[in-house]
Parts: sequence; structure tokens; C-alpha cells
Amino acid sequence: MNEPIGLDGSAFPADPAITAPPYDQLLRTAEAVARERPEVDLDLAREIFLEAATLLHNGLVLDGLDDHDSHGVVAGLCVGLVASDPGSAVRGLSRQAVEDPGDLHDPEAVSRAYLLAAAVMQL
Repeated sequence: MNEPIGLDGSAFPADPAITAPPYDQLLRTAEAVARERPEVDLDLAREIFLEAATLLHNGLVLDGLDDHDSHGVVAGLCVGLVASDPGSAVRGLSRQAVEDPGDLHDPEAVSRAYLLAAAVMQL
């Protein structure tokens, strides 16, 4: 069985669905945070972000979004989840999606996805 490989080459077990795009961005974020913040344990960061991916996947947070918007939501969550107040950050992303949608294809659905993400992650 092939186990997912982190950017540093180490293996760790995970459901392939939560390490595939767009969820793979979460793993890259965990690894970036561990590199940038020496006090952060890489294995613990991976575990936390894999759990976030699992909650998003099992909570069907991205259902109904196209690939473009799904990737955008996960990218936003990667920033929001490392903020000093993740709940506030993710709710802010929800507001921003409708107030300044940029290139989003379905701003209302993206906004709802952020709120659902906050709920399933209990932020």
C-alpha cells in the first residue's frame, strides 16, 4: 500500500481522498507552518491539518462547488486556520466572498462553504 508522502519525504497514513486536490493544500500548509515556526512539531501539524481535511471531506463542505471555487475555499482555509483567531478569520472569509468575490464562480456558495467549514471544525 502506498502511503502519502510529506514534502520532506516521510510517509504517514491517510485516506487518499483527503490528500488529493484540493485538500492537499492543507498538508502543504502544515508543512510550511512547521518550517516557519520552529516551535511547531511537524507530525502534530500534519495530524491537525489532515483532521481538518477529513472534517471538510466528511462534512461535504465543498459539495456543490466547482473545482475553481473548491480550490479557492481550501486556499482561504489554509490562511484562516493559522490565524490567531481561526473562527473569526474563516467567518471573515465568508463575508469577503460575497462582498468582494473577485474571480469566484459562485460567491454565495463559497460563503456558505466557509460557514459550514467553521461549523464542522467547531471554530
